[in-house]
Amino acid sequence: MEQLNRIEIRGNVGAVRLQVVGNSRVAKISVATNYVYKGRDGDPVIETTWHYISAWEGKNMPDLTTIHKGDKISVTGRLRSQRYTAADGTERTAYDVLASKVAIIETDDFLQYEF
Repeated sequence: MEQLNRIEIRGNVGAVRLQVVGNSRVAKISVATNYVYKGRDGDPVIETTWHYISAWEGKNMPDLTTIHKGDKISVTGRLRSQRYTAADGTERTAYDVLASKVAIIETDDFLQYEF
């Protein structure tokens, strides 16, 4: 059986934080995706999910300094979990996406939802 850990996200950038690690840079990017469905009353309901992306500069990456809040991006990568102990002493698990490819999407190419 082949194992696969791959995730694709297309959404809106909420925040970007650049960090220097050794001789490389990494961008920590929050991306919002929306899932739209009709509620019981027939009105559209928008469910927003925030994803946290780690993108290291290099192959398949744009210049990380060109990614800004409000941009629409497409991310391909793998899901990674990290366990940590919170300030209150409880053990928690955080999930983020380790990006292998990031692309900035032109507004005309962004998927539009219709009801």
